[in-house]
Amino acid sequence: MTPIVKTEGLTHLYSPGTPFERIAVQGLDFQAMKGEFIGIIGHTGSGKSTFIQHLNGLLKPTEGRVLFEGEDIWSSKTKTHGVRFKVGLVFQYPEYQLFEETVYKDIAFGPKNMKLSDEEIDARVREAAGFVGIGEELLEKSPFDLSGGQKRRVAIAGVIAMRPDVLILDEPTAGLDPAGSAEILANIKEYHRGMGSTVLLVTHSMEDAARSVDRLLVFSGGHIVMDGTPPEIFARADELAVIDLGVPEVTKVVARLHKLGLDVPANIYTVEQAKAALMKLKGGAADA
Repeated sequence: MTPIVKTEGLTHLYSPGTPFERIAVQGLDFQAMKGEFIGIIGHTGSGKSTFIQHLNGLLKPTEGRVLFEGEDIWSSKTKTHGVRFKVGLVFQYPEYQLFEETVYKDIAFGPKNMKLSDEEIDARVREAAGFVGIGEELLEKSPFDLSGGQKRRVAIAGVIAMRPDVLILDEPTAGLDPAGSAEILANIKEYHRGMGSTVLLVTHSMEDAARSVDRLLVFSGGHIVMDGTPPEIFARADELAVIDLGVPEVTKVVARLHKLGLDVPANIYTVEQAKAALMKLKGGAADA
């Protein structure tokens, strides 16, 4: 089966040939299959943002290739332009890019650029609004009258409305409170389940990664240094610590309880898993 998106030897230099030349990513080989939900983690400056901007042609590789459905996205101007509708990218703090008079018009902006009919645009706007939890009563409001979390959801809906085959989100929960973060992640997972699209989630939160994704990439120094399931990655806690990353906080707590003699699994990565394990332990103690 052909990967939906793939990179071969992807390298990108900023300011090449100048005293400020810097390698952002180097020799990256990566592939994602249709329907995967992939998390991307790494400290600031590790190459995450540079990497994702190559996947829909916002940046051109200095060396290497980016393939969409087996074809080089830079093989022609038509191919490069077309991939930007098929690989949707939601930047960090996307609500700062809202500009239209109404929520409806903001969500419709992308589909209009795709030259779709009014009927198709309307269907996509309402579908996307539904995925992110924006009710019909908000569609004719100004986006600037909404709360911060609602603005974030409108901005995400604007990309979802283009029905991209690959949806990439750069820190979509940044700056939100825990409740707002949970809602955004739930919206993204609902979209993933409903549309079967490939989703790439860039995050600094180990908890978000553990709760959401099926596969995790770890970036460091412009390289992908780990690639596996969350349990496989978090089992390498010592290696993560070397690159200034760590396992989710709940994992540390449960591991400590395990060392103290409580009969709980050491490989727990989400609050929900921890709650279930502790409730089971409590139930067992009550039975005894």
